[in-house]
Amino acid sequence: MAVEDSKTGNLRFWLIGLAILLALLWLLHGVLLPFVAGMAIAYFLDPVVRRFGRLGASRTVAALVIEAAFFLVLGLAIVILAPLIEDQVVHFAQKLPAYAQALLRRGEPLWRTATAYLSAKDIDRLGTAAGDYAGTAVGWLGHFFTELVSGSLMVVNVAMLVFVTPVVTFYLLRDWPSVTAKVDHWLPRPHAQVIRQQLKAIDDILAGFLRGQALLCLVLGSFYGLGLSLVGLDLGLVVGFAAGLVSFIPYLGTVSGFVVGVSLALAQSQDWTLAAMVAGVFLVGNLLEGNVLAPKLVGEKIGLHPVWVIFALLAGGAVFGFLGILLALPVAAVVGVLARFALARYMGSPIYSGDLPGERAP
Repeated sequence: MAVEDSKTGNLRFWLIGLAILLALLWLLHGVLLPFVAGMAIAYFLDPVVRRFGRLGASRTVAALVIEAAFFLVLGLAIVILAPLIEDQVVHFAQKLPAYAQALLRRGEPLWRTATAYLSAKDIDRLGTAAGDYAGTAVGWLGHFFTELVSGSLMVVNVAMLVFVTPVVTFYLLRDWPSVTAKVDHWLPRPHAQVIRQQLKAIDDILAGFLRGQALLCLVLGSFYGLGLSLVGLDLGLVVGFAAGLVSFIPYLGTVSGFVVGVSLALAQSQDWTLAAMVAGVFLVGNLLEGNVLAPKLVGEKIGLHPVWVIFALLAGGAVFGFLGILLALPVAAVVGVLARFALARYMGSPIYSGDLPGERAP
């Protein structure tokens, strides 16, 4: 009886702690963005700092040098790419009416074929349904992005990102070993080893997904942007980088980039040559991703199902805005590891095997 009371008390303690944590996240989510961003950058750069430490450099010097190099490269990339992207966007905006007319002309034969086989009532129904679905989709997307911006106090957080995030990143990089040692000291001693194993599993998943996927998106974005620009696609740099950066959502980057790129190619050129070259760029990129980049950078198994990743990102963005997107994958990894641990304990328990006292398995 005393053992059951102890287990009930432990469960109550952890549930209360979880409720307090969720309440704090909800109350403070408007100011957490620079801190979460700093933690993400520090987590990404920590392996490099550790390697510098093995070479004899102090943790403080290594953290300062690596962080300075990271933000310097990021700043140079923005300075170099921003004018190119602006030029392509302006050029595309000037040609947008001509592109729309070209797409309408290309779709006219298909429309004539449809009207030949469908009645006027069927066409009206299709038009009404398409309008309803389009309105629903646009409304949902508008609501999502409104919540994304307003929920994260975007104006304030942009300034905080610039000034606070580098400071948070530096201190976390410098003090990471002491922070992890302190957290380990706080673990309940009877369960410390089990908790360490679960934290190690979470770290393996996050390292494979966040660090590996970030490098994968960067490489894919560079490849798609350069490839589409070389084949002559207007807005190719923007479409390519966007497709690469969105590739952290499984299949969305390649599919959306392919559809947008081929559509722009059909509007830009009168024949199919440009569209075929754009499709070829995405085909080569997809082959590189599946056979070379993903196995090398992300790993063979990260333990996060694509559907679970998509759901976590959408749910996080809808609830906490941009902060929720940053937190979505770590939370998904934690939930996945804990769910597998709970399932393993359940399948090894008398409840699963039917060996409860007073019961007999059939």
